[in-house]
Amino acid sequence: MNRGRKAGEKRKIPGTRSAELLVLRNKFIPQAVFQVAPVFINNGKGALIEDVDGNQYIDFTGGICALNIGRCNELVVSGIREQLNYYLHGNHNTVMYEPYIKLAEKLIEITPGQFPKQVLYSNSGTEGIENAVKVARHHKGRYGLICFEGAFHGRTALAMGLTSQVKNFKHGFGPFDPGIHRFPFAYSYRAPFGLSADEYGGFCITKIEESFKNYIAPDEIAAIIFEPIQAEGGYIVPPKNFVKGLRKICDENDIILIDDEVQVGMGRTGKMWAIENFGVIPDILVTAKSLGGGLPISATVARKDITESIPIGGIGGTFSGNPVSCAAALKVFEYFDQENLLQRATYLGKIVMNRLEKMKEKYSVIGDVRGIGCAIGVECVKDRKTKAPASGLVSRILKACTEYGLMIMYCGHYHNVIRFMFPLVIKEEELQLGLDILDNAIKSVI
Repeated sequence: MNRGRKAGEKRKIPGTRSAELLVLRNKFIPQAVFQVAPVFINNGKGALIEDVDGNQYIDFTGGICALNIGRCNELVVSGIREQLNYYLHGNHNTVMYEPYIKLAEKLIEITPGQFPKQVLYSNSGTEGIENAVKVARHHKGRYGLICFEGAFHGRTALAMGLTSQVKNFKHGFGPFDPGIHRFPFAYSYRAPFGLSADEYGGFCITKIEESFKNYIAPDEIAAIIFEPIQAEGGYIVPPKNFVKGLRKICDENDIILIDDEVQVGMGRTGKMWAIENFGVIPDILVTAKSLGGGLPISATVARKDITESIPIGGIGGTFSGNPVSCAAALKVFEYFDQENLLQRATYLGKIVMNRLEKMKEKYSVIGDVRGIGCAIGVECVKDRKTKAPASGLVSRILKACTEYGLMIMYCGHYHNVIRFMFPLVIKEEELQLGLDILDNAIKSVI
C-alpha cells in the first residue's frame, strides 16, 4: 500500500481512515491514554511505519524504546514462530519450560557483576521495579527507599510513588508509599550556584550523606533506586562521580543499589547496560522494553543472596516469563551479537550528535545537546542565559515533524526535551532524513 505520502512529504494528519478510527478511539478509550499523533499503524518494519492511510513515517520513538532491534525483526519473528509450534503459555509455577531457564542463563552471563545471580521475571518494567523493591526490602528487613528528582520508575502504586513528575503521571493518584525519600539528581545543565558537573555530582551525594544525620537513618534504608541516564526525566547524563558516589553510599551503609535499565538499557548507549558507562556494578538490575523485541517481558536480575532470602511463593505471576516472550528475548540477544549492534549504536550516536551540534549553532532555542550512544536528548529553551524551558515550542516542533513523516517525542521535567529512541537498526539514509525533517521543523516554528 503506497497511496499515501513518503517520509519527508507533507501530509494531512490525521488521514481519512485514521480520522474514522480516532472517533472510535475517543469513544471507547480514556483520554488519559495519551498519543504522540492521531495516527493508526498499518504495518512497520525496521525504523519505518506505514499508517492506515498509506503514509510513511520514520520512527524516532521505537515504541518508547521497546524496539531497539526494530519493528518485526526477522530473527525475532522466526523465534516466535518456532515457539508457537509447541506452546503459547506454560506458567512456570505449574509446568516448567526451557526458554525460561535459557534466558535467565543469558541475562546472568551478560549483566554486570561476577557474583552469583538469579532472575525474576514479570510483564513490564514497572513490575520489574516492584519486584526489585520487594526483594530488597525483604532481604534487608528495612522499609526506606531513596530515589531522585526527575525519576520515572513506572505507573503502579509503588512505582508511581518512586516516579518524580507529578503531572502527567501521578497527580490525584496518591497517597504514596511513606518509605520513599527523594533527592536531587545530578542534572548538570541546570546545576545551581554556578557549579560544574562534577561539583554538582558531589553536592548531590553530600545531600544524601548529610540526610543520614538529620533526616533519615541509613539503617532504615533498604535500597537506592536510580536510572544511570534519566530517560523520561530528560535524557539526563549525570557525572561519573555521582553514580560512583551512590555505590559508595550503599557499600558504606549496607544498602542495596537498584539499577533501572528499562529505557536506557539493551544497547541504547553503545554498551548493553547504561551503568557500564560509569564503571559501577549494581546489586539489582531491571530490564524490560527492548528485551522482548516487541513482546512484553521484564527481568529483575539480582544477587543470589538477595533472591534466595525470599520464601517460596513470594515472587511470581501468571504470565511472568511467558515462553513466547522468552524465545523472542533470546533471539534479541542473538541479533545483537550477529549484527554488532552495540558498535552500531555508538556509530549512529556520533552521527546524530554531530548533526545536533550543528543545529545548536544555528538555533538559539537549543540550549543543550546531551547523551551517550543513541540515548540522546535536546533541551529547548526560550533563552540560553536564563534557560527558561520552551515546552510550547517543542510541541510545535513535534507537530511539524509528524506532518512531514517523523514520529518523535518529548520528555523532561518541563516537557522541553526532544528525545531520540529510533531503532538501532535504522538505515543511515532514514536517520539523516529524519534529522533533516527535525531541522526544517525547528526552522519553521521559531
